[in-house]
Formats: sequence, C-alpha cells, structure tokens
Amino acid sequence: MTGWLAALNRLAETGGDAVLVTVVEVKGSTPREAGAKMVVTRDKIFDTVGGGHLELKAIELSRAMLRQEHLPPAPSVHRFPLGPSLGQCCGGEATLLLEPIQPPAFHIALFGAGHVGKALVKLLSDLPCRVTWIDSREDIFPEAIPGNVTVNVSDEPEDEIAALPAGSFVLVMTHSHPLDQRILEAALRRDDFRYVGLIGSATKRARFVKRLKARGLGDAELARLTCPIGVEGAGGKHPAEIAVAVAAQLLQVRDAVPARLHPPLTLLRGGTG
Repeated sequence: MTGWLAALNRLAETGGDAVLVTVVEVKGSTPREAGAKMVVTRDKIFDTVGGGHLELKAIELSRAMLRQEHLPPAPSVHRFPLGPSLGQCCGGEATLLLEPIQPPAFHIALFGAGHVGKALVKLLSDLPCRVTWIDSREDIFPEAIPGNVTVNVSDEPEDEIAALPAGSFVLVMTHSHPLDQRILEAALRRDDFRYVGLIGSATKRARFVKRLKARGLGDAELARLTCPIGVEGAGGKHPAEIAVAVAAQLLQVRDAVPARLHPPLTLLRGGTG
C-alpha cells in the first residue's frame, strides 16, 4: 500500500486534487489512533484511517468535496460516534479533519530545453509552481529533474498545446523558428492561457506577427503574445540573467490577479447515536 505522504508528494508532482483525511481526536475504542492519515483522490485511496464504515464515510465526504465546482472547498471537521448508526461496534468516537489538497495553480509550459530553458527550470524549481517541460530531443534534458517538473518528450511539441490546462503560462524558446511558430499559432488560437511568451527581439516579434497574420490570426489573438519576454530594465544575455528576468515577469503576471481567499474551517457532526 502506498503511504499517504508518498501519495501527497506524487500528487504535488503530477498536479492531482485530493483530500487529506486525518484522525485528530479519539475517545474510547477506535479503529486507528489520533494522527492516522489517509489520502483520497477522485479514483484512488492511499493508506487508511481504520477501514469499515468510518472509512467509507470519510471517502464519501472527501469525494463530495472534490466534486464541488468552486474549489478549494473549506476544510471540515466531522465527529463520528462509532455505534450502531455507523455500523461499527467499537463504541468510541473519532473526529476526522478533511483538508482539500490542490496542486499549485501556477502552471508553466516550457517549450525548449536549451541553455535558457535549463537556467529557467533551476529558478522555477524553488517556486510554488508546476512545470511541463517539452522538447523533441530526449538527450538534451539534464539527468536530475526537479520534483515540480514533468518532462514531456514529444515528436510534435505543438500538439501538446491542446492538452495544457486553462490558465497555463506558455513559454516558447525552442531550437527552431518554424517550430516556435507552430507552437505559438496553436497557443494563440486558445484564449484561456494567462501568458504566451516568445524569446527573442522586437524584430523577431514583428516577423512572427506577419507570418501568423498570414496564417489567419487576428489582432486580438496576436495581442496576447509577449515578445520580447522578461521584465523591462533587466539587461544581460547570459542564460541565467535572462531566466531571472523571465521568472520575474511570470510572477508579475501571476500576482496581477488577487488570489482567492480560503474559506474558514467549518465543524460538522458526522453521525448520531
């Protein structure tokens, strides 16, 4: 059985939603001790809080939280008398805390594993974000990949645009201008990305805008393109210097929309008798 902590670590890497169930208090005879934990996803269970109807009820409540349209739902506390009404004969009482766990909403799709891409991933590895790192050249990726980075080796990187979640930040810095153009065209035809950036100069932007207009993109779509990328006033051509400027710009865009506040903790009674 996969432990709850290993499951949370894996979910942080892959970006899955889950609920962490914790036994926070026990009275009398109960299946598990205080501190026992379980992770519930939409289709899997990791670890246990004791099995039986208590665990089934915790799973049911957790998946109801995951089905809510407006995440994150509030953490909640449920008290369960372990008597006949719950189908358990322990006779004690267990209090469970259900905490929704969500991946960082800051998702970056980085196309290109060249020098600047590698420098940028080093910076992003320490930020609360998820990175999908895409390139057609498997041997160009470093051996050590940060835990918040998923490598995607794709023969057709532009095809990966369709699978990216809404709200993603898209960065294009591949080894090929024709490939850059194909990726950009696919990205700009979607209107639900927070950011679409292309590495290069103002001259490169003008050239790409002309080509993309010829491909049928309109002014509104092309206005979503950021090129050059990076905060203004941050000079330097070293990959690390470029990476710092780009990371700073991503943070500026991310923080331009206030984060939604988490609702307060609520206390619910899970059973009677």
